[in-house]
Amino acid sequence: MVRGFALLLLFQFLGEVLSRALHVPVPGNVIGMALLLVALGRGWVSFAAVSEAAELLLSHMALFFIPAGVGVMLYFELIGREWLPIVVAFFVSSFAVMAATGWTAQLLDRSQCQGDDDDGE
Repeated sequence: MVRGFALLLLFQFLGEVLSRALHVPVPGNVIGMALLLVALGRGWVSFAAVSEAAELLLSHMALFFIPAGVGVMLYFELIGREWLPIVVAFFVSSFAVMAATGWTAQLLDRSQCQGDDDDGE
């Protein structure tokens, strides 16, 4: 498990370095996750090496949201003044995500069905 944590931290560090060195508007941890995805896909890092550490982090993910939730308390006055645009943005973005997910699932389902028909001939 220590090796898995070390690998996860290494990829996060590499992502942070790339983000700052290239001055891209993408957080370093996102770049690090993309690098880890590439490394897993290419077989440079085995899934077994990081799976135990990742499962431990995922099982305690709710704890990682506590600082963000506490930070929201600083903005109660602003949220009280701007509640309508916040609620509208919440519902519009939620609908957009659900629609995009549904359309993507339909496209993938159609392409998989067409692939199955091609294999059967």
